[in-house]
Amino acid sequence: MAVDDQPADGRELDPPVATARAEYHCPACGAEAHWNPGKQRLICPFCGTESPATLEVRGGATVIVEHDLVAALRNIPDSARGWKADKTSVRCQSCQAISVFSPEKVGRNCEFCGSAALVPYEQVKDAFRPESLLPLKIAESNARDLIRKWYGRQWLAPNRFRSKALTDTVHALYLPYWTFDAKVDADWTAEAGEYYWVQVGKNRVRKVRWYPASGSISHVFDDELVCASAGVSAGMLRRIEPFPTDQLIPYDPGYLAGWTVERYQIDIIAAAERSRQHMDAVIRDMCASEVPGDTHRNLQVDARYHDQTFKHILTPVWLLTYTFGSSNYQVVVNGVTGTIAGTRPWSWIKITLLILLALAIVLIVASLSQD
Repeated sequence: MAVDDQPADGRELDPPVATARAEYHCPACGAEAHWNPGKQRLICPFCGTESPATLEVRGGATVIVEHDLVAALRNIPDSARGWKADKTSVRCQSCQAISVFSPEKVGRNCEFCGSAALVPYEQVKDAFRPESLLPLKIAESNARDLIRKWYGRQWLAPNRFRSKALTDTVHALYLPYWTFDAKVDADWTAEAGEYYWVQVGKNRVRKVRWYPASGSISHVFDDELVCASAGVSAGMLRRIEPFPTDQLIPYDPGYLAGWTVERYQIDIIAAAERSRQHMDAVIRDMCASEVPGDTHRNLQVDARYHDQTFKHILTPVWLLTYTFGSSNYQVVVNGVTGTIAGTRPWSWIKITLLILLALAIVLIVASLSQD
């Protein structure tokens, strides 16, 4: 939550008081209704009553807003900032993740690393508000089942792994993503090579016959994802992607009720650079695949980008941070598709035994082949 400037007379302002939006109050008991992924409704967690609030849904006429990237890099108006609901931001002093909480949930441990070292985060300006999101669909019970099955597949982990890993710290949260679209036309030139063989004494030697080649390609990138999170490993997130962006709905804070949102840590400029690097690599690989012959060299690509757009979205995940021994590990579940990835300890005893077993098999096969 942004902190207002001090008054002109020098008096300190009272601490900001955050209140929940009245439209999400339970009509029966008055408590705050939360988004329930199992029922896909706003449900009171205390009495189970469904909130009558109407949320945005995706229909045939739904339009997901895309913004011109070049214009946005020059200027994004302040009207696109803020969360449309009262939120409070804190930064974890351990992993540096910035979390955006509903006011009644501030003061807990960091959702990402479990640290209690949370400090207020005062923004110079409010964050750019996401304009679309994917509602959380995987219920907590399903997420726990997926995590238990994942545990069961980690047979190279220590035997004490399943019983010692802490499974009561699973949290659902929304991660910030930038998506990028672009149309690309690229011309390429290269030296294509065809192999041929010559006899040199008793040996056949492979040679290459080089000749010039050129061509052009066109490609459309749609919703290339760049995660703006600092709290979850980028490698793990790539393993649970993609998120089904064709199911995005217009931003509605009701879907975030009761859940934590991470504020983006990678801004639009840095995200656009990462996206362009990825697109450049894809275009170069596509041009390389067009070069005729058996091999190539001196590939030159001239790519022209146009119709570049972007959007800022929120995607849900279930995150488990657990401790084994003196180390912390994470397991992350795609909150829409259920795809799972994680880190875990290794049993060097099991790995050593596996290597010894492989060596024994090799020796047995070698012995049998000699016979």
